[in-house]
Amino acid sequence: MSYPDPRYFSDKGAVSALHRPAPQQPDTDFVGASSINYVATPETTGGEYGLYKVDMGPKTMGAKEHFHRTISESFYVMSGEVEFYNGERWITGGEGDFLYVPAGGLHAFQNDSDEPLSMLMIFSPGAPREEYFEKAAEYVERNREELKAFQVRHDTYFTDMLDSQTPTREGPPAR
Repeated sequence: MSYPDPRYFSDKGAVSALHRPAPQQPDTDFVGASSINYVATPETTGGEYGLYKVDMGPKTMGAKEHFHRTISESFYVMSGEVEFYNGERWITGGEGDFLYVPAGGLHAFQNDSDEPLSMLMIFSPGAPREEYFEKAAEYVERNREELKAFQVRHDTYFTDMLDSQTPTREGPPAR
């Protein structure tokens, strides 16, 4: 593997770094007992990636089995435990663990533990995930056709929406 082709052509470096102070409140609450901080949006990274900090309460469902056609998704566990579905089986991720899911890769996640969870999620290339995080709960309450259109617009294909069997976690269910 080699470095990509250059994208910056000046002989001198540019003053272009962006600093974002830690927010006092999450940028949005997500379905259930989760909150999300928008660490770096595609708008701030020139579309290169989106980086989000996700905090989940104990016994919290994250996302059912799904895949993306245009973006990869990566997870880095900062604290707590998360159950990841890697397309074949459920695996437990703990502090320092990383999961990479390329475009098309089936995945799911949830917090089955009695403790909170904090992790980073990275989408690459960057995609406007903020609207998805902010409005997913609203669309779940709408009819199936509107929900599916919303999910497709946000490159999220849940296998149960495609009439496939969603895997279930052995052991205690997420709440």
